[in-house]
Amino acid sequence: MRISRRSWLGIPVYVTAMLLAIAPLTLAAGDTLVTVASPTTPFSQNKQNEPAIAVDANHPTILAAGANDEIDMEACNAGNPTTCPFTAGIGVSGIYFSFDSGATWVQPTYTGLTARNCLGPAACVPTVGPIGTLPKYFESGLVSDGDPALSFGPVPDASGHFSWANGSRLYYANLTANLSAVRGETAFKGAEAVAVSRTDNVAAAAAGNGNAWMAPVVVSRQSSTTFSDKEQIWADNAASSPFFGRVYVCNAAFESNSHGNSFPLPVRVSISRDGGDTWQTRQITPAAANFQHGNRSGCTIRTDSHGVVYVMMAHFQIGTPGHGTHELVKSFDGGQTWTQPRAVQLMNDGCFNVDPVIGRCVEDGIAGARMDLAASPSIDIANGAPTGAGATNEIVDTWADGSPGLNHEAVMFSYSTNGGSSWSAPAQIQTAGDRGYYAAAALSPTGTDLYVVYNAFTTPYRTNTTDPRVLVGVVKHADIGAGGTPTGWAELHRSAPGDPRGSSQNGLTAEFLGDYVYAVATSGYAAAVWNDTHNAADCPALDAWRMALRTGDTSVPRPAPQVDCPATFGNSDILGGSFPDPTP
Repeated sequence: MRISRRSWLGIPVYVTAMLLAIAPLTLAAGDTLVTVASPTTPFSQNKQNEPAIAVDANHPTILAAGANDEIDMEACNAGNPTTCPFTAGIGVSGIYFSFDSGATWVQPTYTGLTARNCLGPAACVPTVGPIGTLPKYFESGLVSDGDPALSFGPVPDASGHFSWANGSRLYYANLTANLSAVRGETAFKGAEAVAVSRTDNVAAAAAGNGNAWMAPVVVSRQSSTTFSDKEQIWADNAASSPFFGRVYVCNAAFESNSHGNSFPLPVRVSISRDGGDTWQTRQITPAAANFQHGNRSGCTIRTDSHGVVYVMMAHFQIGTPGHGTHELVKSFDGGQTWTQPRAVQLMNDGCFNVDPVIGRCVEDGIAGARMDLAASPSIDIANGAPTGAGATNEIVDTWADGSPGLNHEAVMFSYSTNGGSSWSAPAQIQTAGDRGYYAAAALSPTGTDLYVVYNAFTTPYRTNTTDPRVLVGVVKHADIGAGGTPTGWAELHRSAPGDPRGSSQNGLTAEFLGDYVYAVATSGYAAAVWNDTHNAADCPALDAWRMALRTGDTSVPRPAPQVDCPATFGNSDILGGSFPDPTP
């Protein structure tokens, strides 16, 4: 639904929340477009990927989603028509809202630095104008750089006390770069940081009021050599927790590459006790990353009803390619101290093919979409939010795993009912014929229902760029039975098939789908978001050029996408669905 600025902005936040909370629950099963205002053409303005979603536990009809959204980028025809650059200074952190449990979505427009009017043939000069991404980055000397992660928590009062009665606060974490490269004008040290935006009025934010958002805060610990990456955020949203309202951001910190075969790569957690105004950072893993020790990334973070913080991450063993573990780190005191990393799952990253041009692991075929972090964990905990009542504190973990071998990649699932001390044997849960690509899990607050969303390829690995490929999004459900065991797995939804060859890196040399899918669950329904390409057109001219890059054939010219490709080439979307509990 579209929200009128006039009809919402004059209503106090707590009244707005009350009205939304008692609104009828309208659910839409099927492929629902989340990125509703992003164009179908030209490339790369039509490109969205890496979705995330969050639900307001205290008002469960309210959802917020994020994605990498290039709506404000220049078209390929601006300047050299055979290149499609990321326009310098232009943000890509899209934001979307639903007030009817995911049946419909709103994508607001704000004001900031934009290049959406750079359609060529002149070279692009960004100007201040309409943007479809997070506001207040340009004004803060920053650029929103995507990798979205979102979470709702309670609002603190003037004395710093958190209560749902004060309202709900949306936290949006993303990567950020300095707008200026001039040393005296930079907002932080290093190449890339993690920043958090916040709003206490999602209705106003959805209506396009940029002032509903607070200015972004850089939360990661930065040095001149730091590249922060792969962040996740979580607000402790169970009122039973002694640390209720505390916010946690985990991320991988890529440090200096000046140490020969070793480069520091610790996982860090930043903690806020005051609603995101200030942050303290703790290093929770060793920094050493090399052929002997491997490296850690792809963290995910949650809290249980007692305020225990759980961080799970992938530990990739470089010395034994493909193999690794999921490691668990916990804090019992609100992030002050942390346990040592402990391996709890074996995993295989499925990197059977490294593309020689992009130097990344691909699963669907030559010039395919990278899948380096597909084996990273996605966890959720039945913490009883918003009150904590009825919590089982069961933990679930899902991921895409390559251990069955090429063309048999699986979606794996495991669970723990004792705080992560022991885990069930990992089980394959994908539908027959699906080759798992990325997966995410969501548990209902009292642990009665489990939902898993995943992207998958249904065609085998292609050794050429001419044969069609098929990408789908799938949502599955299971009831949680005795002992925490999921029972009765059933497929709730399968998206329309799309050809991922219609997606693209901005450099055009390969496809691009990103690193995430996401799901949330309430007591009555679940919502999920996934990457989709069924509205993206394959470009034969680009297929031929991509193949020529692999064979070394220099006779094939580099295409100009707006001239040599169909209009909707590159039109990857974020789709979602809202699914009532099938066994209430």
